[in-house]
Amino acid sequence: MEEIKNKTFPGERALYNQCDATITKCRFEGEEDGESALKEARNIEVSECYFDLRYPLWHVDDASIEKVEMSLNCRAPLWYASNIVLADSTINGVKAVRECNHVEIDQCKICSPEFGWKNNDFSIEDSEIESEYAFFASNDVRVSNLKLKGKYAFQYVSHLMIEDSVFQTKDAFWHTNNVVIINSTINGEYLGWYSKNMTLINCHITGRQPLCYCQNLKLIDCTMEGCDLAFENSVVKANIIGSMKSIKNVRKGQIIVDSCEEIINEDAPYPVKGKVIVKNK
Repeated sequence: MEEIKNKTFPGERALYNQCDATITKCRFEGEEDGESALKEARNIEVSECYFDLRYPLWHVDDASIEKVEMSLNCRAPLWYASNIVLADSTINGVKAVRECNHVEIDQCKICSPEFGWKNNDFSIEDSEIESEYAFFASNDVRVSNLKLKGKYAFQYVSHLMIEDSVFQTKDAFWHTNNVVIINSTINGEYLGWYSKNMTLINCHITGRQPLCYCQNLKLIDCTMEGCDLAFENSVVKANIIGSMKSIKNVRKGQIIVDSCEEIINEDAPYPVKGKVIVKNK
């Protein structure tokens, strides 16, 4: 492996097509304002580096990236890449990690609008993310111990597993397919509309009008706090612990809830066949 260490690269395509190299304690910055520093690189190990230039890691294959910092100027830092491990790093560039295959993210802090779009085989754990529109249209995603703050997370995602995570969101999980969420907290409005095959196990859910227009929705031992007009036009099987504000026009299925202030069955343009059982009337 070629060793590249303690150097500064300000220019265009500074290490273009770099193969079989360790890149350590380097800085990608400068007045030349170059782009695409490591484009088309293969079999590289990048550690303790600083990136302040656009598009540094495009079309990269087989890369380990550890203890790096990417500034706000580092626009779209990782696109069209495959077989990537990103660990113990801070990412601030907009539109990070897009259209990649086989990516593992571990112990990272990420602030990136439109993060994680259209990836395949994507895992993230022990990390923090702030992104207004995260994980759009990705496939085969695994999440563990993630703290996420944003609005429109996980829309159009398929085959998603989430464990032990906390989300502050709005309009999250819309149009998803085959989602399992376990031991997690989801705070936000309009959760999971138009989803198919979503299962929530031992989760805590807050916010207005959750889980409407869902197909094959399951809730197992979940709590729902401050939730109103829930489950409208959904096909659902649910066991809910605690009290809800209101449940409205359940299309099919059965909901068992400890208590609910109001059950609404009116003005539906479809037959309301769902059964709501309130334990503590």
